[in-house]
Amino acid sequence: MELKDMVVLVSRSGRHLQRYNKGRRQVVGCLPYRYKDFIELSLVDEDAFEVLLISPQRKGKGLLFPKGGWEEDETIEDAAQRETIEEAGVRGEVECKLGTWYFENKAGDTAYEGHMFPLFVTEELDYWPEKEIRERTWMNVREARKQCQNGWMKEALEVLVSRLTSQISKQTKGELFQGIERTSSGRTTILPWGCRAQILPPPLSNSTEEA
Repeated sequence: MELKDMVVLVSRSGRHLQRYNKGRRQVVGCLPYRYKDFIELSLVDEDAFEVLLISPQRKGKGLLFPKGGWEEDETIEDAAQRETIEEAGVRGEVECKLGTWYFENKAGDTAYEGHMFPLFVTEELDYWPEKEIRERTWMNVREARKQCQNGWMKEALEVLVSRLTSQISKQTKGELFQGIERTSSGRTTILPWGCRAQILPPPLSNSTEEA
């Protein structure tokens, strides 16, 4: 195991550095995604990519995207990457924020402000802090809509779909070829295109779901 993998084997614990905004706990997370092995140049819809979901700590129905508390000693992007490594065991490029959502836990006694980012996955770790308590699963967008248990995360997924399909459709054939690289494993991927096709986030919604 390499040193860079060893340093992420322990999750942060405690909430003494937890950020709050007007009484709402600040949480941040990512929607990890990757492009499929082979993409037809004419393909501009959601079938071009997959997203990574994880099982909740409390075993039950549905899956979710990695997220957790944003702490005082880190930037919002660093927090998003950290939570994704801890819970899903993937690294990558954190791209422009998808939006901010307001929600409460099921008991209704804790309010949250959630910030979600796309994460273009470049590395999957064999070991990560929550490997023993979570399962991670790559799936297409249609399956993700069915499996994701949180309404506000589903909204974030739709923003990601709109952004990525817009980016792909705006590229010419030549640009698309320039954006393709082959990884060391032989997997062909299309490089992320950042925020060139950024759209407005959906209206803020209040939901009462498991955080």
